Amino acid sequence: MHVSRAAAQAAASVTRTVLTEIVDGAGRAAAEEGRKKLLPRDLLTAIGRNVELEVGDKWYDHSPTFRRLNGDLYDAHGVLVPPVGRSRSRRPSAVVGAHRFEAGVRKLLRSRGVTAVPVMVRDLDGIASVFLTGLARDAATVVREGGVTRFGAVTLVTPGEPDTGPAPFPRDSLGAWSTRSGDGRTVGREDVLAAATMQLFGGALRKQALTEAREATRHTSAG
Repeated sequence: MHVSRAAAQAAASVTRTVLTEIVDGAGRAAAEEGRKKLLPRDLLTAIGRNVELEVGDKWYDHSPTFRRLNGDLYDAHGVLVPPVGRSRSRRPSAVVGAHRFEAGVRKLLRSRGVTAVPVMVRDLDGIASVFLTGLARDAATVVREGGVTRFGAVTLVTPGEPDTGPAPFPRDSLGAWSTRSGDGRTVGREDVLAAATMQLFGGALRKQALTEAREATRHTSAG
């Protein structure tokens, strides 16, 4: 399956928007403690305060930041402290392609006026990788299925009046992508935007991500 230039740009824009919101949320948590260096607990705080930031959750199984909820310990610099008397076997990450965004993550951190301990940078890498993989998978599904699949609809009917069928979805909601045009071999910008609605909760973050992706691809063919 081919991927258009606009689709690639849209996917990068959506991922960047999501990561920026995560970094900003973690930055606010760190600022409350007078820090500019982000620690793993700042990531957990940011997600706890805003459920929209809970993306790329398949990464959580491979991250010590989230395993810490089961008793892992960290030192003052956010480095994992191995339990006494128990060794941990070294094994490659179970998420293929994770950690490929480190340079971009560090650049984003600098642009937001913060730094992060290594385990935090690794988490942001992993979340970005898993999120982008999910975005690509869902965009391909949209192409194969000819649009976003609708799982049922609810219709309000007044007794004694004819059933006119389900009301149309509002514009710019999930229903805006219930059908698609174009060939079935190329992922386009609109397919990526449709996938973003599936990956992100409805709310401010999803709206911002869609808006910024459209702006980023404004001068690129959407095909």
